[in-house]
Amino acid sequence: MITRTKLLWVAALYFAEGFPLGLVYDFLPVYFYKAGQISLREIGLLSLLGLPWTLKLLWAPAVDLWGERRHWMIGCQIGMVLTLMAIPLFDPTQLHLMLWGLLFCLPLFSATQDVAIDAYTIELMERHELGRANGVRVAAYRVALMTMGGLLAVAGWLGDSPDEPYWFASFAVGALCLALAALICSRAADRFTGRVVLTGVHNLKARAVEVTVGAFKQFYAKPGFLLVMLFILLFKLGDMAMGPMIKPFWVDRGFTLAQIGTVTVTIGVLLGTLGAFLGGFLTDRWGIFHALWILGLAQAGSNLLYASAASLPTSEPLIYTASMVESFTGGLGTGPFLTFLMSLCDKQHAATQYALLSAIFGLTRVVSGSISGFATEQMGYAPYFLLTFFLAFPAYALLPWVKRWTQRTG
Repeated sequence: MITRTKLLWVAALYFAEGFPLGLVYDFLPVYFYKAGQISLREIGLLSLLGLPWTLKLLWAPAVDLWGERRHWMIGCQIGMVLTLMAIPLFDPTQLHLMLWGLLFCLPLFSATQDVAIDAYTIELMERHELGRANGVRVAAYRVALMTMGGLLAVAGWLGDSPDEPYWFASFAVGALCLALAALICSRAADRFTGRVVLTGVHNLKARAVEVTVGAFKQFYAKPGFLLVMLFILLFKLGDMAMGPMIKPFWVDRGFTLAQIGTVTVTIGVLLGTLGAFLGGFLTDRWGIFHALWILGLAQAGSNLLYASAASLPTSEPLIYTASMVESFTGGLGTGPFLTFLMSLCDKQHAATQYALLSAIFGLTRVVSGSISGFATEQMGYAPYFLLTFFLAFPAYALLPWVKRWTQRTG
């Protein structure tokens, strides 16, 4: 298979990987808050849906041990199609146990699909092709996230009025995208397989445990390990704590679905990508430590704009500005942060160590997001957004230990 063909496969696969993430974090909160008019605390609790992406390391070995990669991908995509078609059949005003179970199916299928897609891509590409593959991968993932803005707009355009959007059409379009992904994956080359000889399973499991334990021990042996892990949990806390309440805030301010989808999702993803590129460039120029604290301040400062916008009764231009600045500065902070995470990983244990660090970081979104609705209901939008600004600063108390680790790895 020539490189160009491989890159087309990478683009298709990573669009399929990014699409469900946008559904969970961008589409479903707006759907339930506008269509179901559920409480802010329930919107915040939707952040718990991110747990499967955080914990997917626990069942990733199953994808290695059994079946073909493409069968895992197709099965998960079909599962997501059925889930998407089932969600609008339930009353969105009541998040009861059965609906919660259905909602959790979406990220669970998605996280498992991600494991299979990542493994398939690693096996598909040669080492000299990985740079181009990663570029295509990021671009396709971002395009998938931006598509969520279109799905929100579809519901608004086809509705009888701005207050009565036609949600089923958006769910149907989303399901169609995933069905097309399953059809494409069915044509994937089948020479890549996760099957292992049964007699070798025990040795493979033992080796996997040995690698995981070894990777963790290498981290733990370094001075200040627990404090640096705490920094990873806290660095994006202000950003992640505010995130789940942004779209309900836009809904409460009377913005249309097209406005929400275009500005907070589509334009937001574009600006976040630009910010991440600039953040990476500045990290190379300034070094990891200086980029972390300088760009971290910019990341935190954007929360003040949202707090100001929420404190004014009519502030449409300021809300637009706050959204764009928040997206851009969030990307700025992401650049040095991801560079820092990568710098901590030993080449011999890079995959396992980075997966562990990503899982720790993922907990920030889940935990802070799950309580954001409770806090906003008690405080109101403006005070809560102001609080998220101050939540960004506990991480700064840990910078002395971070500096030591960046000096050792630099």
